[in-house]
Amino acid sequence: MANQMLLLITLLAMTCALVFAFEPSPLQDFCVADTTSSATRVNGLPCLDSKLAQAEHFFFSGLHIPGNTSNPVGGKVTPVNVVQIPGLNTLGISLARIDYAPWGVIPPHTHPRATEILTVLEGSLYVGFVTSNPDNKLISKVLYKGDVFVFPVGLVHFQQNVGNGNAISLSSLSSQNPGVNTIANAVFGANPSIPDDVLAKSFQVDKSVISSLQAKF
Repeated sequence: MANQMLLLITLLAMTCALVFAFEPSPLQDFCVADTTSSATRVNGLPCLDSKLAQAEHFFFSGLHIPGNTSNPVGGKVTPVNVVQIPGLNTLGISLARIDYAPWGVIPPHTHPRATEILTVLEGSLYVGFVTSNPDNKLISKVLYKGDVFVFPVGLVHFQQNVGNGNAISLSSLSSQNPGVNTIANAVFGANPSIPDDVLAKSFQVDKSVISSLQAKF
């Protein structure tokens, strides 16, 4: 009986320790990012002294301004994350405005630290994501003004304007610093370059094709 009680107490203690260790709630009102600090960064940026916090630390202006889509892919992302709003630090949320020229795209990419929920503000978009190996199933849909779509964290996804006019969407992401890894840039634009024989064998193409693709990134 005594051994059972000891085991129960031990399990309760371990459970409590795990709960406290993984407590997701902030332990202060806010943690404005101090980008000038040399303190060790564990999960986010060091905190500015809360007494120095000002309204500007929680503010961004300009999301109404269209992004410049005059680029090879015809898409432009205007991020609003901890870089633009230091007060987002540790709060686990950010935004992005995305502008699309007619038939413009946001190329296949991932957000390693965030789920994304996208709302179409203007135009129509073909969007989709691909599930992980081994299925690699494409889940896609055409969206119209007011429609909402979710891209699960870490999965490859994309957007394409399928209209003859400009399109706009607004994305919310579940991290103050979601990160972005554009597949083509990562594979063909790595620095230093991934060896062309590795890529040629991976994609089952000639090395000359790889060299041509690398030259674009």
